Amino acid sequence: MNLNSPSKAVSQLTHNELNKKGAIHAAGHAVAIYLGSRQKQLSPFFQIYIKKERTTDFQLSRSLYFLNDKPIAKSEDEQWIHTIPVSIEKAVKDISSEQMQLYDIAFEVDVISLLVGPLAEAKYVAMRDGEPINPRLVNLNALHYYGGTSDLEIVNEYLECFISDEAEREKKISGLFLDAFSFIDERLNWLAITMLANYILTARKTIIDYEEVMPFLLSHLSGLD
Repeated sequence: MNLNSPSKAVSQLTHNELNKKGAIHAAGHAVAIYLGSRQKQLSPFFQIYIKKERTTDFQLSRSLYFLNDKPIAKSEDEQWIHTIPVSIEKAVKDISSEQMQLYDIAFEVDVISLLVGPLAEAKYVAMRDGEPINPRLVNLNALHYYGGTSDLEIVNEYLECFISDEAEREKKISGLFLDAFSFIDERLNWLAITMLANYILTARKTIIDYEEVMPFLLSHLSGLD
């Protein structure tokens, strides 16, 4: 009798479940960036890093419009969007009203995509366990339980940079959180997230680029219309 079989089976189940949650989380980020950017006429860029030995990991530092003093996204007219500054004063210094509007648009796309990742993971867990999910049951702070700690840290950095007043920051994040929740609640969005998650899990590679995800999402979403 192999007494180790049950524990190995449980261990494998746990590993597979972690992979599934990680893939859903990653797919949530990617689909939100992709669809949000298309809607706002921005050109997204991201990479999904797959770590087979642990879980699927989304490299957030490559997904955002503002990062590390390097502009990594363009608007549709090929204009570079500048990186996130360290203060609100630098955000509005020496830029045109059109550029400031681009800042605002990219800011919202980024924040919503950051929130959609852990919200997608929360929705997957709720559906798996047959439990309801709504913004009251899974609020902003609850995202820490769904791999959202680093996401929320980046969101807070964004808010502190762009909105100096604390009350206004609270109002803004509350609205964007509801937008992110509405995103995962949309049937086609959720189907896109789950399909991309399955694609991530079956991909025999360590990196999936935006260029690879784009035609995949286009073909599947067009078939669901």
